Amino acid sequence: MKSIIGIVVFSVILLAQTSLAQQLKTDANIIGHVAHNDKHIPFATVGLKGTTVGTITDETGHYQLINLPTGEQTLTVSMVGYKPQSQIVNLQANETIEIKFDLEEDVLNLEAVVVSADRAETKRKDAPVIVNTISANIFNSSQSLVLGEGLNFSPGLRLENNCQNCGFTQVRMNGMEGPYSQILINNRPIFSGLASVYGLELIPSNMIEQIEVVRGGGSALYGGNAIAGTVNIIMKTPKINSFEAGSTYAMTGVGVDGSGGAAPDYSINFNASLVTDDLNSGLSLYGFTRNRAMFDANNDGFSEIAPLGNTTFGARFFHNFSYRDKLSLDFFNINEQRDGGDLQDYPEHQRNIGEVLGHRMNVAAITYERFFRDADKLSIYASGQLLNRDSYYGAEFSLSDYGNTRDNTYNLGIQYHALMRNATLVTGIENTGGFLLDKKLGDPIFGTNEDGEIIIVGNNPHTIVSDQSSITTGIFGQYDVDINKFKLSLGARVDNYNITNKAHDDEANTGTVFSPRASLMYEIAKDVQGRVSYSQGYRAPQIFDEDLHIETSGSRQVFHVNDPDLRQETSHSIMASVDMNKLVGTVYTGLLIEGFHTQLVDAFINEYGEPDEDGRVIYTRTNSEGGATVQGINIELRLKPLQKFEWTSGYTMQTSVYEESQEDFDEEHFFRTPNHYGYFILDWDFVKNLCFSATGNYTGSMLVPYFGTSAPEGELRTSKPFYDMGVKFAYTIQLKGIGLELSSGVRNIFNSYQSDFDSGIERDPAYVYGPVTPRTVYLGLKIGNLVGK
Repeated sequence: MKSIIGIVVFSVILLAQTSLAQQLKTDANIIGHVAHNDKHIPFATVGLKGTTVGTITDETGHYQLINLPTGEQTLTVSMVGYKPQSQIVNLQANETIEIKFDLEEDVLNLEAVVVSADRAETKRKDAPVIVNTISANIFNSSQSLVLGEGLNFSPGLRLENNCQNCGFTQVRMNGMEGPYSQILINNRPIFSGLASVYGLELIPSNMIEQIEVVRGGGSALYGGNAIAGTVNIIMKTPKINSFEAGSTYAMTGVGVDGSGGAAPDYSINFNASLVTDDLNSGLSLYGFTRNRAMFDANNDGFSEIAPLGNTTFGARFFHNFSYRDKLSLDFFNINEQRDGGDLQDYPEHQRNIGEVLGHRMNVAAITYERFFRDADKLSIYASGQLLNRDSYYGAEFSLSDYGNTRDNTYNLGIQYHALMRNATLVTGIENTGGFLLDKKLGDPIFGTNEDGEIIIVGNNPHTIVSDQSSITTGIFGQYDVDINKFKLSLGARVDNYNITNKAHDDEANTGTVFSPRASLMYEIAKDVQGRVSYSQGYRAPQIFDEDLHIETSGSRQVFHVNDPDLRQETSHSIMASVDMNKLVGTVYTGLLIEGFHTQLVDAFINEYGEPDEDGRVIYTRTNSEGGATVQGINIELRLKPLQKFEWTSGYTMQTSVYEESQEDFDEEHFFRTPNHYGYFILDWDFVKNLCFSATGNYTGSMLVPYFGTSAPEGELRTSKPFYDMGVKFAYTIQLKGIGLELSSGVRNIFNSYQSDFDSGIERDPAYVYGPVTPRTVYLGLKIGNLVGK
């Protein structure tokens, strides 16, 4: 690995140094403005195609570019909400020309640039697969403080809480649980299994530019664990000198009968960007701190929402060495402490139940980009994550349940994007590794009985539970070609993985996987597109996120292990969609209807063991007999009838079933997976400077396993449907170039919330379903030079 890192770093330095001499003072300049219907547009992006040269229009909509490369160039302009434009210009040394742009509106944001479809910048309407975006506006309208909360507002996605004690959450995509989706940070798969356990609450929304969601198998481009799709988190990039700071104070559980009282939740965040006068360098800084108190829904003294403290700081930096070379650096640090259970004023081992975790997470990345020819681009990148977690999962004053987990990951690669006549090619090679060391005090020793079943045979203090390394090397490529009204996309990836767990002296689990993907887009009419695709994916038999979370109560302690004969899981996915975006009468209308069908071969399932005399239970991951099928329909509707009114909604109807009934409950359907769920977002600027937002999530009924005080042997229960509605008012005041926003609102206004939580020390903490939070009232304040613009 060290040799690969050295090659990457050396290549970046060498290419950067050879570019330093290329920047010339030509005095070839462009000035101009960007407007729409004679109204100037501030903060639009203007640049030369195939170069790093670019700028932003000022508050009056004007721009200038100086010392440009001479000869024929393509000048482009783009702005969210408008269709991009380009003009060919002929630049001469010591000459200044004026170029004016008049943009058309892009009300439904079809011209927005996305990168998740084929690992290269592509307009959303031209992407061979559907890419949904979750913007900063959606986080703002829904008052989503962290990543996970905003994921409820994209078709096919649903956030769920899986533990009363500590608040372990996961996002399900197209009916499949969290480990079936690949979470990316700036296109890199470094979000590890341990980070995924609580990571959806770790990452604050103020550090996110947007989230790109691609449903359907993505293993052809991004490797394993992308069976259901990918969630790509794009960090904020410095574009203009700006600052913003805000604070929110909320009370969780207001007016909830039978609870232990409302719990305060307050946060402070800031963002700042600074760019040089020549726009060749820029720096973004962001910070976030949050303190959330415990919420006890049934007044039994134990948490339903765990106390939480989070402090985050990060930065993003770029520098253009020349017209064609750019270096980007990213870094962020997260420190989080959560304190689930009861008796939080006491040490962990003096509590009835304690699930206490401290995360220290550092992520860094470097990317070097060089343009060739007209717009070909070479990318060399390296990124890594260091995560250190201290934990206590124990009950009844146990001294033996402290632990420490270290999970380090890296991703290295080289990618080339070639632009050809009516076609593009993206190809590359990357190496991804993960190193997990999980240690516990007094952790159980696993063995097998005479029937070959995994059992606990004793305790061993200072046990190394897992010392796993996972190394995957992949070669990928995707070729897109336009043929009249058709766009054909063919992609494939070959991965070789090697997984070893030194703690158990297991033989290395190796495999070579070929993952193809084929997509076809057809322009049915001017405003209607049809898409169909096939993809294959896989999950290797390694430790996943839920293995690193232990369900704890006074009567049960659940451990997750892999069957020694666990085989790789393989998927075959088919997607088909019709996407219409047009002006219907006076209403801009976007309607997406998307069908999905995924066949899982050797699907992973859990076999539930029996509690031993100490209440310890083993959930063994094994392969199901006959596989499983997940299929359904996603529908998205977007309406904008007025300049100041916008409606977005999505609805999913699906089924997730195993081909044969699972032994524990004699049930074919997936657990915790509703057949119906959806969302809506409404934004209405009905008075000058005053915006009204309404949001909602619907969760249908689902099967939920229960192992609590009234059914210790286990039973299946059917939950009721939930309607989680929220409203928000925001008023903006302009003060000499600085905007001040005051906001207030209520989340889950009707308190559509679970009412039958298990209670007491012997409760089943995994018996959780429905909305993550009860009724919550909040006040917000935001100030900055771009607020309200």
